[in-house]
Amino acid sequence: MKDRRSWTVDQQPGSTYISNMKPIQVMFDEDLLAELDADDDVRARGRSAVLREAAAAYLERRRKAVIAADYESAYAGREGLDEELEGWEAEGEWPSE
Repeated sequence: MKDRRSWTVDQQPGSTYISNMKPIQVMFDEDLLAELDADDDVRARGRSAVLREAAAAYLERRRKAVIAADYESAYAGREGLDEELEGWEAEGEWPSE
């Protein structure tokens, strides 16, 4: 996976071309597109920047969900601590929820 921090912007006035990006075509519901285009941040930064950010946030959430599922699967069915650590649960100071 490419490091997103390595993106470089073409410094030509008015240009938003990013040298290592690929143009794509995406279909949007007209109402959703109108709402997106009406947003101040989208107007300031542009659709592409906001959609790239949304895609990166989605992928990060998916990565975290996969890791959480892996932990849950690895520790499923385990109650408390192993025998060698029994009794130590009460010794810890746990933050209030």
